[in-house]
Amino acid sequence: MAASSGYRDLLRTPGVGRIIAAQLTARFPTGMTSLALLLHVEQVTGSYGAAGLVLAAASIGQGAAGPVTSRWMGLWGMRTVLTLTTLVCASAIVVIALWTMPVPGYMLLGLLAGLSTPPVQPAVRTIYPKIVTARQLTPLFSLDAALQEIIWIFAPVVITLVATQVGTVPALLLIVVVLLTGGAWFILSPEVGRVRIPRSRRRLGRVLARPPILLATLVGFLLIGACAAVEAGVVATFGHGGAEAGLVLAVFAVGSLAGGLAFGHLPVGRWAMARRLAVLAVGLALAMISLNVWWLGGTLFLAGIGIAPAFAVLSAMTTASVKFSDTAEAFGWIGTGQLIGAAAGSAIAGFLIDGVGPSGAYWAATAFAVGGVLVAIVFVRAFPDLRHRDPTPLPDTEPVTTLG
Repeated sequence: MAASSGYRDLLRTPGVGRIIAAQLTARFPTGMTSLALLLHVEQVTGSYGAAGLVLAAASIGQGAAGPVTSRWMGLWGMRTVLTLTTLVCASAIVVIALWTMPVPGYMLLGLLAGLSTPPVQPAVRTIYPKIVTARQLTPLFSLDAALQEIIWIFAPVVITLVATQVGTVPALLLIVVVLLTGGAWFILSPEVGRVRIPRSRRRLGRVLARPPILLATLVGFLLIGACAAVEAGVVATFGHGGAEAGLVLAVFAVGSLAGGLAFGHLPVGRWAMARRLAVLAVGLALAMISLNVWWLGGTLFLAGIGIAPAFAVLSAMTTASVKFSDTAEAFGWIGTGQLIGAAAGSAIAGFLIDGVGPSGAYWAATAFAVGGVLVAIVFVRAFPDLRHRDPTPLPDTEPVTTLG
């Protein structure tokens, strides 16, 4: 009851509900694009291998661009960077949808789409500390992490239905429409215009010398690696055509949503990350016992309970550990770590599925999660203790301690 009351009070804060809804809409294509590209390129070329190459190019572009476009927002302003990247990304997807070309052409456009992915997440998490009180910031990060599961529950279902029932070209064009409308809604939000990110005086990448940021990037890599391995395992267990795979993955995401709403408001101490990742690791370890749909659904729901609260810790420790001018770049690096984790988790799970069967993917997922727990335990003193401190960014006039 206390958590739900706190979230209601938070949503009554002027601008909070609007900016959350706008950024969720702007980020909705992230749950659609990879699947739509996979289906479209495979249909055009007749090769899943070719589709995989295009997806790899898009992922490389997105990972490389994240810290750079995030930092650009301090140079040229959020609206300028978000508008430019949105238009370029939409144009690349339109060309992929409407023109037939050799695989290298699709790869080049996929790379361009990845490079120009709008940095909405770094932008909004930089805005949050400026629109709520310091006391409300941790619950807001938790609510944001929980609600983002809506993207992963509904976006794949929507794009699969459109691609299979209407066609892959309309599916890609739908992504463009959502990208442009959601992007415009977010870009035109008053908060985006009011918040100005100071220009960082440090070199690109210097923010990674901050121990909490390096830890957040590493933990994000392991956390998303576990989730990606689970996705590969569920698809391998039930096949692409069965409804069970989609339902089990939806239950996994619902567990995260429930965990974020129920526990994300709790104070963030040094051991918060280890405890939340332990819930994920226990659920994934139990999932290895049986591949029965009911057992997997129950254990993955349990595992999911730790995900959104862990993301809330990542956001809180990031904003509390850097100057405001470095916040967007820090989130950009953390996003890149998560993208690499997704690629690594999928790849390792794929090799294990080929070698030992679907159960290998759950072994990989458990190993990633246990790795995250171990990192959180071994380096627990490097995690900020925010139980008696609000996770607001450091003033730009304050010196910070870095590695080296």
